[in-house]
Amino acid sequence: MTHRSITTFAKRTGRRSAALLGASLLTVAALGAAAPFGTDTAFAQDDEQQPAEGRQFSAAAGEKVAEAQEVMETNPQQAVNILNGLISSDTPLNPYEKSIIYQMLGQTYSDLKNTSQSLRSFEAAISSGGLLPKDEDTIKVIIAQLMIMNEQYTEGAERLEQYLREGLREEPSHVDLLVNAWTQAENYKRALPWAEKWFNQANPKERKHFDLLNFIYNNLGMTGKQADIVKEMIQKWPEDNTLWNSWASMLGNGGREEDAFEVNKMLYLGGALTTEDDIKKVIQYYSFYEMPYQAAQILEREMSNGRIARTAENLEELSKYYRTAREYDKAIPVLEEAARSSNSAKLYAALGEAYYNEGNCEKAQESFGNAISRGYDAGKSWMQVANCIYDSTQNAERLTCDMTPEEMDNAPITRIRARAIEAFRKVPSGSRESRNARKWIQFVSDERSAVERRCEFEKNVEKELCFSKIKLAYDNLVFAGGDFNLDDESCARFKDEYDSLYVRTTTG
Repeated sequence: MTHRSITTFAKRTGRRSAALLGASLLTVAALGAAAPFGTDTAFAQDDEQQPAEGRQFSAAAGEKVAEAQEVMETNPQQAVNILNGLISSDTPLNPYEKSIIYQMLGQTYSDLKNTSQSLRSFEAAISSGGLLPKDEDTIKVIIAQLMIMNEQYTEGAERLEQYLREGLREEPSHVDLLVNAWTQAENYKRALPWAEKWFNQANPKERKHFDLLNFIYNNLGMTGKQADIVKEMIQKWPEDNTLWNSWASMLGNGGREEDAFEVNKMLYLGGALTTEDDIKKVIQYYSFYEMPYQAAQILEREMSNGRIARTAENLEELSKYYRTAREYDKAIPVLEEAARSSNSAKLYAALGEAYYNEGNCEKAQESFGNAISRGYDAGKSWMQVANCIYDSTQNAERLTCDMTPEEMDNAPITRIRARAIEAFRKVPSGSRESRNARKWIQFVSDERSAVERRCEFEKNVEKELCFSKIKLAYDNLVFAGGDFNLDDESCARFKDEYDSLYVRTTTG
């Protein structure tokens, strides 16, 4: 139950309390009209009670009470003055007379909206000693009612509960009062047994009965009982989407997210969800359960039919779902629209990242440039651009050892590396990315040197092997009849170098 519903309930219960109070006090008011005041007039407060000794008005007191009675409705303040004057006068009053006068004061103060004085007057009526037990019980209930109506919820409810424990017969009106008082006091634990009794006694049960129990169970965290009451409500009012949403929420809060998803999905597919917030909730469930493409499809469809606004924020969300689904070709046009409509640095950066994931480094650089000009982090942007350029070396032909230095200089991979280094150098020195940029520059620069070192190493290994083979050919001259026979012809290019280092030449 919403706060507004509770307030409405309280107002209705308050009106019932006022009506009950008025009915009780009318009995007091009717006494003076039943018969003229006289020395032998007895004021019976119950038809079954007979006049008893001391339960009658004197002529002096009766005259003043009758005078107050006549003006109670037309001039209640005058009635108060008359009755207070009688109380403070020298006129001797017996307990019965005091009890009636104080009851009349209690009613009149209540009519004047002076609740504190009304309470004091009814308390004085009890203290007077002139009430019969049944009449005293009635006044006690009136006191509890007045406290509750005066927003003394806890005091009034505790009074009424005490009277019930002491033997007061419980009435439906008492249950109404206690439910209202404890709920208004936000003491839901104390309200619970009365609310359940109020619910069980109701026939027929109306929506307000279900709403109140739902509200109290929710505030007490009694998810099991709340689930039961909401299920019963859904059966009665299946067209109420708030109940279905509440049911789905309880499933989710109870750790049954998949069941909550199924409920929301059923409502959406059945056409019950029509507001943007409700539909977005379903979309978020699809995303949460790793179905980003389906989430994107629903969001795009709902933006097309106008049930979800085509704002930059929603376009960004759509793009995010497509990117998560690796549908970059679908994400990019959406991001372009979002960036143009919002002129947002963040969205231009997101567009640059999407182009980066597509390997379109030129478009990525253009988009990150737009982001930087709108205040986006330049260091982060140029790192993305540089990484995009460098990643494209993966598709370029590698440098090989049979290339000449000129061929290596003009190779596509060398030119790509140079562009990447240039982009890394554009990372501002004051950026948090500057240290990483310097490391990347060193790494990319060292790649060419590493190739050259490897080629030199391989060449040296080959030469050493050929030197061994050439030496072996010289050693075999005596067996080869004076002929120099080299088994590996590829080593012939190293013979002159070997001879210059290791073979002595003689001249005749």
